Amino acid sequence: MIEIKTSKAIFFMETKNKKDTKTFDSIKVMRQIRDKLSLEIMNMSFEEERAYLDKLLSKGNKK
Repeated sequence: MIEIKTSKAIFFMETKNKKDTKTFDSIKVMRQIRDKLSLEIMNMSFEEERAYLDKLLSKGNKK
C-alpha cells in the first residue's frame, strides 16, 4: 500500500496483484542454457571456442 500525504488530505493507493503463477521462468531457462554451453566449451582452446561460438551464432541468424 502506498500512502500519499498532501497538505489537505491523505490518499491510500493499493496496487492490484499481478498474475502470481509463472508460465515461463526466463531466469531458469537462461541458467540452463548457460550451464549447457559452459560444459560444452569447458575444455576447448580459445580458437576452438571461438569457432564453436561463431558456428552457433551463424545457425541462429539463418532461422
